[in-house]
Amino acid sequence: MGGTTRSAATEVEVAGRTVRLTSPDRVIFPGPGYTKSDVFHYYLAVGDAIMRSLRDRPTTLQRFPEGVEGEMFFQKRVPARGVPPWLRTAEIRFPSGRSADELCPADLAHVAWAAQMGTIVFHPWPVRVADVDRPDELRIDLDPQPGTDFADAVEAAGEVRALLAELGATGWPKTSGGRGVHVYLRIQPRWTFTEVRRATIAFAREVERRRPDLVTTAWWKEQRGAHVFIDYNQMARDRTIACAYSLRANARATVSTPVTWDELPDVDPDDFHLGSVPARLAERGDPHAGIDDTPWDITPLLEWADRDDAGGQGDLPYPPDHPKMPGEPRRVQPSRAKRSTS
Repeated sequence: MGGTTRSAATEVEVAGRTVRLTSPDRVIFPGPGYTKSDVFHYYLAVGDAIMRSLRDRPTTLQRFPEGVEGEMFFQKRVPARGVPPWLRTAEIRFPSGRSADELCPADLAHVAWAAQMGTIVFHPWPVRVADVDRPDELRIDLDPQPGTDFADAVEAAGEVRALLAELGATGWPKTSGGRGVHVYLRIQPRWTFTEVRRATIAFAREVERRRPDLVTTAWWKEQRGAHVFIDYNQMARDRTIACAYSLRANARATVSTPVTWDELPDVDPDDFHLGSVPARLAERGDPHAGIDDTPWDITPLLEWADRDDAGGQGDLPYPPDHPKMPGEPRRVQPSRAKRSTS
């Protein structure tokens, strides 16, 4: 892949639609030299697999029209004009109460259109268009803090796997495209964002109890230490994660890549990139192919949350862009709280 020869715009048939690819020779990843055409055709090559992550989901687009070293912005609203008439959107509500019509991919042509518009990273919501207020995907984000690395995230993922097995639930791991690990669960779309976040906190706290030397649920960075942070707030409304098979906006053009549990301890996330993932997918298939088969009932986690509440462990802080939520503790950095009371 890659190229430096200037070429004209082309029209590509994708999922029965015609998508116009302009400036195909523009360099998007200067290091490896990957062009806009390379990015566009990468997403076509992983089409069926990435649609497993994006189909019918409101999706925020992380766009780099001039390449990863240029200006970046998140697009949460599809323009009212200048878009194909077949482009589907879904109305979502932000924590502020405002709403937006986000891209909602119905087929691979939507992904191709977004790639044409300079999208590098796809950030789908954990909901489907049929009910945008009830998640059908619980996301466990294992984020290594300073002093830890990918190997620590993998070890934490092993603890997640063991606990899910005790619950009779199946987790689906993938690399983040950086140093982290994501584990996804398909869940029954019966609960609100608040309830699913509460269940995620209960799960994270249980992992933390079992491995306090390795894992933390501390929201404030000054309290985390050299641990793997389970970012429970990835289940808060309007918080999203790069989806499976999405490129990441780094110099190596890495990909957030599904893996099997058995291979996770031995992989190097840098090996999964724009140039390697299509061949891996064609050769091995998608490790997440069965992710939709058995949606899980999160009732056991909500029961754990009730238990924790009764024991004095209630809610944890929300992200700063959220309004103050019922039952949320004081949203003040601990060191500042101490200074204000001294």
